[in-house]
Amino acid sequence: MPLRYVLPILLLVASPALAADRTIYLTFDDGPLNGTSNILDVVQAEQVPVTLFMVGMHAEANAANRALLQRAKSMPLVTIGNHSYSHAYNHYRHFYGDTEGVVADMFRANAVLGLKPAVRARLPGRDVFRLPDYSKDDNSLGLAEAGREDPDYEFVAASGFWLYGWDHEWVHESSGKPVQSVDHLVSEIDHLFAYGHFAKPNKLILLMHDEMFQDAFDGKAKLTALITALRLRHYAFGTIADYD
Repeated sequence: MPLRYVLPILLLVASPALAADRTIYLTFDDGPLNGTSNILDVVQAEQVPVTLFMVGMHAEANAANRALLQRAKSMPLVTIGNHSYSHAYNHYRHFYGDTEGVVADMFRANAVLGLKPAVRARLPGRDVFRLPDYSKDDNSLGLAEAGREDPDYEFVAASGFWLYGWDHEWVHESSGKPVQSVDHLVSEIDHLFAYGHFAKPNKLILLMHDEMFQDAFDGKAKLTALITALRLRHYAFGTIADYD
């Protein structure tokens, strides 16, 4: 084969970004919070699908947050997911010591968020999948703790929830400030697609948190820059309903 034909083929194979079936699912946890409004502005401007896994306690905290929930629910590109009512009050081992309490907390969030089964959900503090065709536990937990918590996951799933973990995280500091630069994050995503270590082939669920996108961290510009960079690499953006 002439060299002029070989080089384009090699570039296609070498670049993880040129495959149209490589899909990224943008997901955001813990809202509505300061930062949620900027996320919604970017969704509207860039026309990308996102999933907001919301916390019931945050949604009913004040009128501004209730308005953010209603705005998000009115947007066709936004899927609202359940991220519990209490977020375990950030005491996860205690929270997962009471299976009935975990299920009740999730149902309480459904009531606040206006969600009905089957509800797409993410458990607080746990990278767990329970889908009709896929199941995965949190690999960061020790065997003993994972074993104690497994009934919680199963009962929540059996109660009408589809549970989603994540494949990669845009990490943030305790203040909410993003850790990786956009360029660094995109490089990480490129490497992950090169090696394909995902819950489902060629599908990457990216975890982010609403508080990362506050004005104080130039959140709107950072999220826009991420979407632009991923588009330049020809990644597709998926709706969480199409993940299953």
